[in-house]
Amino acid sequence: MAKGYLVAQIDVHDTETYAKYTAQTPGIAASHGGQFIVRGGKFQAFEGDAPKGRIVVIEFPSYDQAEKFYNSDEYQAIIGIRHSATTSSVFLVEGP
Repeated sequence: MAKGYLVAQIDVHDTETYAKYTAQTPGIAASHGGQFIVRGGKFQAFEGDAPKGRIVVIEFPSYDQAEKFYNSDEYQAIIGIRHSATTSSVFLVEGP
């Protein structure tokens, strides 16, 4: 079974509000089998435009579990916090 990777590019413009979101996300992801493999940190673009802000990657045991996490009542209850504090793009990718 292929894993699912939730990949986000997040440009934070309200760090205090964003911290309320990041305090809750790991527990919700873990309850769906997810674990953070990238959570911010140093990066550089070798080709194309560098993303703004931070990159986050959460690995899930399957694509379906990643999708269930994103659509879960628990995550949807806090997604507005991220929306209010950031400009972001979020993708779900199937991988090995």
